Amino acid sequence: MSALPLLPTALVGSYPQPDWLIDRERLSKQVPRVVANLWLPGPNELEAKQDEATLLAIRDQESVGLDIVTDGEQRRESYSNRFATALDGVDLVNHGTTLNRSGKPIPVPRIAGKIARRRPVEVRDMKFLRANTKRVTKMTVPGPFTMAKQAQDNFYKDEAAMALDYAAAVNAEIKDLFAAGADIVQIDEPWMQQHPEKARQYGLKTLERALDGVTGTIAIHLCFGYAAVVHDKPSGYSFLPELEGTKVHQVSIEAAQPNLDLRVLRDLPSKTIILGVISLADMTVETPEIVAARIRKAFDHVPPERIVVAPDCGMKYLPRDVAFGKMRAMVEGAAVVRRELGR
Repeated sequence: MSALPLLPTALVGSYPQPDWLIDRERLSKQVPRVVANLWLPGPNELEAKQDEATLLAIRDQESVGLDIVTDGEQRRESYSNRFATALDGVDLVNHGTTLNRSGKPIPVPRIAGKIARRRPVEVRDMKFLRANTKRVTKMTVPGPFTMAKQAQDNFYKDEAAMALDYAAAVNAEIKDLFAAGADIVQIDEPWMQQHPEKARQYGLKTLERALDGVTGTIAIHLCFGYAAVVHDKPSGYSFLPELEGTKVHQVSIEAAQPNLDLRVLRDLPSKTIILGVISLADMTVETPEIVAARIRKAFDHVPPERIVVAPDCGMKYLPRDVAFGKMRAMVEGAAVVRRELGR
């Protein structure tokens, strides 16, 4: 991985998809766990259009000066459903049901057999990203604990065993992503925050299995949910210090919208903190000065050398112009603080 500046900037993962690629009106009402058929181009042109959208996302990130670039998750209806529905053992016709963060029943993959990864899912995406930027790259994968909680188990009758098979699939994917040129791979585990007791019981073991034999830089993202669908957020994490004992190198936290008490960062003394400084609930674009102030607040608990500057969560649900403006303000705010530090 090439050298990064102090306070490097990055997305958490997603960036808004163009209106000509996905039905954003339908998308705004859901975070799909199963295949939702939201794509606007036909099957014969979909991949080319997704490639086109990915190039636009890469260029937007580069144009504002992001240090770490993702593919914007342009080929995904949601952060999780593309990978979760590509695995063996999933009944794609007869969906299951579970409760979402708001306690509402939603359709989810129904597990009817042993979960296994039959083929790479995101490797072509990673190769495309690597071929189209010279910057440090990050690719995201849904976490095994979260996928297990977003499924209806009609096979295992043992949620921990099911999660471990998800972890084996994620492990194989992560290794292939690094082989394809990823500098950082991020595991998205938002449901560890929603189910902290289960996360302690078997989630940490599941994460350990997902990282078995992995040697590249690993990030993990825990959050309170997309601002577009979760409006009342807690002011603190129910599961976060537990990550200090894991093999992950970077921990992504949501700090801007919930005005998080940053003292919790002291519980992660060996980790790089991906610090959320952009609120995704407010359509007003932050000024660089607001971003700079949010970065400085963390210095009482984490040295600048261990901070990556990012939005709270994925930008997928923002209007594209708002996302672009916020991303630019984030980069400019980080530059303000960098100059103050003489770096």
